[in-house]
Amino acid sequence: MLKPRILIMGCSGSGKSTLATHLAKALSLPHIELDALFHQPNWTPLEQSAFVAAVNEAIAQCPDGWIADGNYNSALGDLLESQATTVLWFDLKRSQVMYRVIRRSLTRAITRAELWNGNREHWRNLLRWDPEASIIRWSWTRHGAYRERLTQSAATAPAGQTWIRLHSQTDVDRVITQARSAGVIR
Repeated sequence: MLKPRILIMGCSGSGKSTLATHLAKALSLPHIELDALFHQPNWTPLEQSAFVAAVNEAIAQCPDGWIADGNYNSALGDLLESQATTVLWFDLKRSQVMYRVIRRSLTRAITRAELWNGNREHWRNLLRWDPEASIIRWSWTRHGAYRERLTQSAATAPAGQTWIRLHSQTDVDRVITQARSAGVIR
């Protein structure tokens, strides 16, 4: 039987980690959250070779399958994409992504919720214009680039790899329901 290796990709704030958490529980698979590996204390990025090593180590610890979420192709190349049996691609409208990322960022800033390695979202970053400093601005500026890259990746996916494009919350709910009831994603 094929061990499920599910990669969830899409624009920042679209819901990748939330979906990964639901699927990990429904399918009893470990969740590899790439943001948690990459963002070290004080938002310091993990050096590329160390990041690749950390991701390879995380995969090696999951011989029966995994669910990973994130878009780190510039650092990882196709490391995860090439190994995934299924790719779930959040391709939501920009307005939907912006609503989600703004709501999420405001909630995190208000509650001072710890994200990864002691990091928290700061009020001052929410309104910054620099996409490197503001996840909201990053989502706005990268939305089209993600769509373009993932459209190309889906079109050239290897035989046997399943790509599921999620256009709406209804699509997401359907995937979660399938995972919970049948233990598979179609």
